Amino acid sequence: MSGALSWPFLRLYLLVLLYFSANAILNVIIPLQGESLGATNTAIGIIMGAYLFTTMFIRPWAGQVIQKHGPIKVLHFILIVNGFALLLYTFTGLGGYLIARMLQGVCTAFFSMALQIGIIDALPEEDRSQGISLYSLFSYIPGIIGPLLAVGIWQGNMDYFTVVMIAIALFTGIVGYSAKVEKGESKSLANKDSQGINTLKSYSQLVKNPHLFKCSVLMLVASIVFGAITTFIPLYAMQLQEGNAGVYLMLQAGTVVFARFTLRKKIPSDGKWHSSFIMLTMFILALAAQSVSFAVTGGALFFYIAAILMGIAQAIIYPTLTTYLSFVLPQPNRNVLLGLFIAMADLGVSLGSVIMGPMADIFSYSFMYMICAILGVLMVFFAYDPRKTCVGKA
Repeated sequence: MSGALSWPFLRLYLLVLLYFSANAILNVIIPLQGESLGATNTAIGIIMGAYLFTTMFIRPWAGQVIQKHGPIKVLHFILIVNGFALLLYTFTGLGGYLIARMLQGVCTAFFSMALQIGIIDALPEEDRSQGISLYSLFSYIPGIIGPLLAVGIWQGNMDYFTVVMIAIALFTGIVGYSAKVEKGESKSLANKDSQGINTLKSYSQLVKNPHLFKCSVLMLVASIVFGAITTFIPLYAMQLQEGNAGVYLMLQAGTVVFARFTLRKKIPSDGKWHSSFIMLTMFILALAAQSVSFAVTGGALFFYIAAILMGIAQAIIYPTLTTYLSFVLPQPNRNVLLGLFIAMADLGVSLGSVIMGPMADIFSYSFMYMICAILGVLMVFFAYDPRKTCVGKA
């Protein structure tokens, strides 16, 4: 195998799988544990949102730190910090959960930036979308089994939670310490970051650059929906007859994995803005959110159909927009601007927890998910762009 499926990349994907496996369990355990301790949806949303909210702030500086100290040294250090964060969950309460989520957020900022930019720089243009899709695919594979495992731990013996967290920390560290980053990848990352514009000044490009603006808004809103689903589905499912959060999250993650692998060659990788493709994807997102909202009345069938639709949307949106930006962003500043785009995705997931939590407290989970569906419909219209021509490499 060659290209995005060659052995060096498969080794990186394995590390991604192990690194993100803890979240597949924590995304179910934390809301359930929080509710059992008397926390409101607002408090649970803040704890869950702290993870990617921290990542958002740290990510723009991650490339500079990696450039200065090297990807291997940074990777080894963050795996130690990540291991400590996972241990915190085993013996602390809600306050410790908040600290652990923030520590995980710091680690993820460096981890994901190094791997994603390395994949983009190392692969030829025609393979970029495949590499990005496979990175995302392996980050979702744990979501197939993790939620069901989490529900089993919660309903059974929480002592197993401690064993699982320690095991994940150890295996991730072992694989991470044996992983190697090709010199060509790290050199490319360093050179391009050193040519980039000042990080603080680059924030203005979120508005000034029309390509970055459109993609960032779409990703922000889509991520709000994803964040609301991840955080509150474990609690919402308890209100449904025959509704099971573990099954929902397993179906969603399984669909993401299947769609990312089977559709990886269908994702545009030509530098063109494909309005109809992106509009259809946002419509699927809106339909999925509305199906979740209606499930409290229509039953579990709508709940599980929504999981499949949400998985399809999640599989397509991120790699499509990231690949498009890899072509149209100015080359000297591309890494910094890509970091800002990814930060918008982080912010959206956090807002999906932090903003939608109070809405669920004031109204209901069903009403909150209906608002998510309305946001998705608005993005269908926002995604339209009559320009069909290739913008070329900036």
